[in-house]
This record gives sequence, structure tokens and C-alpha cells, in this order.
Amino acid sequence: MPKSFYRLGEIINDNPGLASLRKTLKQSEVVEFFPEIFPEFKKVVSAVRVEKKTLFLTSESSAWKSELKFQEQLIIEKVNKYFKEERIKWIRFV
Repeated sequence: MPKSFYRLGEIINDNPGLASLRKTLKQSEVVEFFPEIFPEFKKVVSAVRVEKKTLFLTSESSAWKSELKFQEQLIIEKVNKYFKEERIKWIRFV
């Protein structure tokens, strides 16, 4: 019988061997919470993935892509502020 129990979150956060899993989870959180962070973009923009601190977005409209490119720094700041750490440095459109 174990002497104590650990929460899954504690194991993931404390185990140095799980660093890549922590990184993957943080990246997927950006994609998952993007509609919550930017509800105004919900119908026109989708977050696809995050790789090497680059957020990949897609939109059907070239006008929206231009608008998002114009607001790129604001989007990056808002995402990082939401997570209280730097998760995104760049944005690319696919």
C-alpha cells in the first residue's frame, strides 16, 4: 500500500522527465482557449496549432488575415497575459 497519493498535475509538473509533455500541454491550451480569449474572432478565425512559440491561425477571409496581421502584437500580448507567461512570440497564417 502506498504511503501517500499524488495528484496527476503534481506528477506532471514536478517530474523533470516530463518536460516535453508539459510543453505540449501548454501549447494545446493556447489552441483550446483561443475562442475564449478572443470571442469576437470565434466565427472567422481558428487557432490550428502552436510550434516553437508560433501560433498558427487560419481564416477563410483574406481581409481578416490582413486585419489580424495588423493586430498581431496585440493578439500576442493578450494570449500571454491570459496565461501569465510568454507562450507566444509570433503568429503565422495558414
